[in-house]
Amino acid sequence: MTVPIYLDYGATTPLDPQVAAAMEPWGVAGFGNPHSAHLWGYQAKAAVETARDSVAALLGAGPETIAFTSGATESANWALKGLMTHPGQTRRRIVTLATEHSCVLETAQYLASLGAHLTVLPVRADGRVDLGDLERAMGEDVAIVSAMLVNNEIGVIQPIADMARIAHGFGAVMHCDAAQAFGKIAIDVDAMGIDLLGLTAHKIYGPKGVGALYRRPFTMLTPLMHGGGQEDGRSGTLPTALIVGLGAAARIAGDRMAADTAHAAMLADRLLAGLTVPFTVNGDRTARWPGNLNLGFPGTTIPLLAHLHGLALSSGSACAAVTGRPSHVLTALGLSDAQARASLRLGFGRFTLPSDVDSAAQQITAAVSRLSTEAA
Repeated sequence: MTVPIYLDYGATTPLDPQVAAAMEPWGVAGFGNPHSAHLWGYQAKAAVETARDSVAALLGAGPETIAFTSGATESANWALKGLMTHPGQTRRRIVTLATEHSCVLETAQYLASLGAHLTVLPVRADGRVDLGDLERAMGEDVAIVSAMLVNNEIGVIQPIADMARIAHGFGAVMHCDAAQAFGKIAIDVDAMGIDLLGLTAHKIYGPKGVGALYRRPFTMLTPLMHGGGQEDGRSGTLPTALIVGLGAAARIAGDRMAADTAHAAMLADRLLAGLTVPFTVNGDRTARWPGNLNLGFPGTTIPLLAHLHGLALSSGSACAAVTGRPSHVLTALGLSDAQARASLRLGFGRFTLPSDVDSAAQQITAAVSRLSTEAA
């Protein structure tokens, strides 16, 4: 069986061999509980704190603001639920965008079922929020504004600093889902005005099952996980090997950020140049992370994935794929259900070769040409 070319870096990235090597000692020999007061515990604790420093450094934050979680989904749940259910919270409204990840939208909808008020703003055809819409939606009842920094399906970068400025002007907290941005673009939580930020390791060549929540000091959250209170309110024994992997992936990403971005941009340009059929880029062409391309093919309404057996890619998020529904991100941009199903999300990364995108361009061109001929 021929292995397809992997172009689904938006869903998950391969584990970097350097990350695997950093994790290896902590899977067997370094088995100590990082919360134990003896040699094995102290060693594990030191490894965890080194990783915490590395994650904080990529955010321009202090290590005391970083709490480890199981990933970006838990971080988003903790940020929204923790803020809205805190005993001192008197504001009852959440403002977010129609293109957010399901971990934000569904958490917000759950909170609405408990009595919170939810405002979901539309986006423009380029996938970016209209700041005027946000300004008009704000009020003294808004507790939190939540927006993704880099969209997981179309790669578009939202103007988070401007959104935070508006949110803070009304006394609201700014939450940012940075799962697709952390380690890929420069983030400074102070300069950008971010109060809460979630991230995950497996989008930056780290292991699955670990992430973190940045929390600005004095941002009060109710814990999701009750117990020993190990992570300043997030209870549970820390998985040392996974956390070490996150820390290593963060260090490598910081060192390679410019090179990785240039590589992704080169691959994106190369693929687009190789397509000889009409196409559109879904989302803003410039305000985007270049390693995420979402393409539509005018006149094609048949799902293309079934005709691209040599490529491993998707038409939307990996989470949405299991539902069979068209991408809510693409329909929010104004695409029909049929157009959304016929779009392709291509993710490039550190280990993608130029020959991979050359082959992808050829295969996509052939599939679209064949389907167009059959439809005619």
